[in-house]
Amino acid sequence: MSAAWGKCYDPTGARYGVPTYPWRLAPDGFATRRQLRARGLRPGGQPIAAQVMRFNRRTRTPRVAFLYREDLALPVRPMTSRKWGALALAMLARRTCPKCQVTYSYCMPRSLGMCVLCAFPATPPREPDQGGQK
Repeated sequence: MSAAWGKCYDPTGARYGVPTYPWRLAPDGFATRRQLRARGLRPGGQPIAAQVMRFNRRTRTPRVAFLYREDLALPVRPMTSRKWGALALAMLARRTCPKCQVTYSYCMPRSLGMCVLCAFPATPPREPDQGGQK
């Protein structure tokens, strides 16, 4: 048993407060949020039941994924027409440039806060390198 595996194995929860298992070795009946969502379920307000942990080899920091009990999970709430409408408006706002008010087929880069054409208007072309001549 490796030292990293030993740090990740705590089925009683004495060290971390919740039962902890090594990556991919959690017992049946537990699932992450993504796994629940793939099955059409959601945690439904239940507390974290366990966690799986592994250590990053490069940084030696722990990576943790929380687990929820599948038997207490609830079905996902269906999307209503109002939710679909709100989602459509939010996506329209993400595709519209706040400066020029043009709607694009892609979302605006969050780093720029506007479309690329407004962020970098007609930059002059760089002069070719003269190779040391003055």
